[in-house]
Amino acid sequence: MSELDGLVAVVTGGASGIGLATARLLSERGASVAVLDLNPDVDAPLAGFTANVGDRASVEAAIDAVVEKFGGIDILVNNAGISSVGTVEESTDEDWARVLNINVTGIARVSAAAIPHLRKSSAASIINLSSIAALNGLPQRALYSASKGAVMSLTYAMATDHIREGIRVNCVCPATVSTPFVEKMLAGFPDPVAERAALDARQATGRMVTPEEVAGAIAYLASPLSGSTAGTALHVDGGMTHLRVRPL
Repeated sequence: MSELDGLVAVVTGGASGIGLATARLLSERGASVAVLDLNPDVDAPLAGFTANVGDRASVEAAIDAVVEKFGGIDILVNNAGISSVGTVEESTDEDWARVLNINVTGIARVSAAAIPHLRKSSAASIINLSSIAALNGLPQRALYSASKGAVMSLTYAMATDHIREGIRVNCVCPATVSTPFVEKMLAGFPDPVAERAALDARQATGRMVTPEEVAGAIAYLASPLSGSTAGTALHVDGGMTHLRVRPL
């Protein structure tokens, strides 16, 4: 018997990248998994639900549909997010509104819709996707870093607000992960090959993180076996934040 047997998990942005790896792993460990995505084209046993985290009505309708199908929610993974490349000079007001609406307010929207159902669970857990960009100054990531710093702060506030209701809230902070999300970002650089090499090199491990490695951290936080882990930011960063290895 798996530790997630009988639990229902919701994963936003779960049709690709970190979200899909997470949805698959949670399913393998026994959970019934609902994928919320703009294009939720996923294979069984995952269940897809169309949702736009930037729109409250869309989110509430999707959460209602999940509860109708599965009877409740025990785990919420707030993974949906978008990228932004540029300095504060290069980011427009429209860019700020768009990224913060998805990366920060989107988490608040989905959580607000799911929390009434999570309160009824004996194993309630919310995992938000932050980033090492929340704690490390990265070049040309001003807006993205601001959004992920906000996610980390939001995680601590949510954890405080809901711990006595039996809802554990944590976040995961990956370094650069090799996903379609990153591939799309790389395509916007003059030299994608050189930029990829730079992204690999900034992890102490010498490579980008895999989606499956991030999914493993999320699965740990989602499990009832981590019942005393709350208000934590778990780094999955290849040593980037704290290690300073000497050049070869």
